[in-house]
Amino acid sequence: MKFLTEQEAKRICGKVIGLSKADECEVSLTGRRTGNIRYANNAVSTAGLTEDTTLSVSVAFGKRVGTATVNEFDDKSLERAVRRAEDTARLAPDNPEFMPAPKAQAYKASPTWSRNTAAIDPEYRAEVAFQSIAAAKKARLQAAGFFNDVTGFDTVANSNGVFGYQELSNLGFTVTTRTEDGRGSGWATRFANDAGRFDAREASDAAIEKAVRSVDAKALEPGRYTVILEPAATSDMLNFMFGAMDARNADEGRSYLSKKGGGNRLGEKLFDEQVNVWADPWNPDVPVLPWDSASMLARERTDIIRNGVVTGLDYTPYWAHKQGKRAIGNHGNIIMAGGSKSTAELIANTRKGVLVTRTWYIRMVDPQSQLLTGLTRDGTFYIENGKIKHPIKNFRFNESPVTMLNNIEELGKPVVVGGTASRFQMLLPAMKIRDFNFTSLSDAV
Repeated sequence: MKFLTEQEAKRICGKVIGLSKADECEVSLTGRRTGNIRYANNAVSTAGLTEDTTLSVSVAFGKRVGTATVNEFDDKSLERAVRRAEDTARLAPDNPEFMPAPKAQAYKASPTWSRNTAAIDPEYRAEVAFQSIAAAKKARLQAAGFFNDVTGFDTVANSNGVFGYQELSNLGFTVTTRTEDGRGSGWATRFANDAGRFDAREASDAAIEKAVRSVDAKALEPGRYTVILEPAATSDMLNFMFGAMDARNADEGRSYLSKKGGGNRLGEKLFDEQVNVWADPWNPDVPVLPWDSASMLARERTDIIRNGVVTGLDYTPYWAHKQGKRAIGNHGNIIMAGGSKSTAELIANTRKGVLVTRTWYIRMVDPQSQLLTGLTRDGTFYIENGKIKHPIKNFRFNESPVTMLNNIEELGKPVVVGGTASRFQMLLPAMKIRDFNFTSLSDAV
């Protein structure tokens, strides 16, 4: 599939905007080629490739809005899409929170595209599966995994002069390895924009090591322990917390960032001084598009937490206008500062504790405190005198990431955890946390 060039995309967007008779017109044009391979029980089960290019047009008559989507780009199809959007808008009620389309934005290109990733083909995907399966067989384990890669482009435009075009690419890989008797299990995940930074064998070896070491797990009494959390084990928990840093929810009393009596806790110290978090679309490890696709507003490098103090909240255009704030594009990534130590070095400095390599099935218990509940799995270990002494049975935990980030003893080296070039990405360190709350045991591996 040949993707649209910048000039081709601009021409189509301009044609759509020119066809509209509405007060405002916004266009989003995206193309994607997505490949994947899946395997289980040491054998490939499925592989595939999908390709599509889609245009979405949104128009407004006053405060009435309508949207239509199409994946055909001849003149008649484009005009039908515009007319459908306009017909829908005429039938829609006024949106009381409607905001005018943004004026022209300055989009500074970010490094979201990699030649290495764009060159991935079926042979490359097959080699990823082969390396993982071969390593598992050699260790007499069963492997199940999924690899996918995405290459494409995003375009945004509107009738006020906004236009942005950027190519993107990324890949993701997860693998679970288990002993044949099912008593040991290990898991690993890797994400990258550049395939040159991805090593399927390294990821598989990490999962294999955990599976082998997790056999014959012993029960440890639930309670509060010093824990070392690998970055993948904290990412889902922190995703809840960072995703809740919305100014409106805080101002209206629905958030852990709400202040008693009204308002929000911007400027207050809520975390340990070691906590420094920011968003940066141009970070080479977790680059994202330089605009927020929902609002078309340009993104900026933004401090979120500095030395434990909350310094940034997310504002929608409507809420920013209502509160007298300047609206910018919402964050596409989260970057948390850390140290230089590996997880192994954090373990070496721990007298007694628990190593958690993965958390899952996480659910919100209390939004006001960000209290979460979830389970460990795929390799949980007891640490004594700086060494992993033996595997332990999995726990259910009840813990708030806000509390967790107040109980930091030490931070490790940040690594990429999850995301794509057009969605949320995270760069997080391993963490050594005191008084982590394990509430009960789980027999699952």
